[in-house]
Amino acid sequence: MSQSPPAQPSSPSRSAASSDSLGGLASSVQAGTAPVEWSNDDLPADANEDSRAKFWWRHIRVPLVIFAILAPFFAFTHADLRIAHALFFNSARGAWIGNGSWWTNQFIHGGGTWFVRTLVLIAFAIAAWGSFDARLKEWRRPALYFAVAVILSVGSIGALKTVTNKDCPRDLTEFGGEHAYVPLFAHRPPELRDARCFPAAHASAGYALLALYFMLRGRNRRWGRAGLAIGVLTGLIFGISQQSRGAHFISHDVWSAFIVWTVALSTYVAFFRARLWSGSAEASAR
Repeated sequence: MSQSPPAQPSSPSRSAASSDSLGGLASSVQAGTAPVEWSNDDLPADANEDSRAKFWWRHIRVPLVIFAILAPFFAFTHADLRIAHALFFNSARGAWIGNGSWWTNQFIHGGGTWFVRTLVLIAFAIAAWGSFDARLKEWRRPALYFAVAVILSVGSIGALKTVTNKDCPRDLTEFGGEHAYVPLFAHRPPELRDARCFPAAHASAGYALLALYFMLRGRNRRWGRAGLAIGVLTGLIFGISQQSRGAHFISHDVWSAFIVWTVALSTYVAFFRARLWSGSAEASAR
């Protein structure tokens, strides 16, 4: 039988290098300076433009596909009218089901508006006070992002409403109003009065809370997902409430949701470089 050759002793230089490497890693771990291994969704402080562009595309592609399907569907069909008739307009009474409701008028519309405004004011206060209070220092940048993103989101919708020239459902003859229905991309006769009902502004205030996803995702992934859920749910509640009052069609909300998501994402990537927290805080989100 042939005998296997004796094992070769490792070279002194290789053993020494391995020992030094392990020792250095152990020391760095003990000192808290071990290199952070970033997850796919976290961007390090030195992330380049290409990395941020990829992040932007990863977060826009699914909403874009959904929007590209829903927006033309509502624009070139009468689905808006049918849904409004089926769910929100009582033809027998000739009235919108949420028109006289305290919940839709005072609580969700009036109270919801002040709720979002209050959150923005609190965010600005945290961003400002964080300069003097060390406990709030790491929250300054996330809070500032949230306030800016909400203002830009709602402001974008408000600006669009001034130029789109579309009527509210309650103003249309189909629902007891005085004006003819004009599809979204159809020519509007010049003799019709100027209208400012598209996209949906109040729903955009709810969807503006989608900024919570980008604000919190770097700190804790679960917080980020919770923020996403809060934004979607609040936008749906605000939007459905307005539809029940005859203030908007469902297509108005579809446009608002997509625009707000795009603004929140673009603000996060372009102005805040997709990074709101310190390295230690964002590492905990892995």
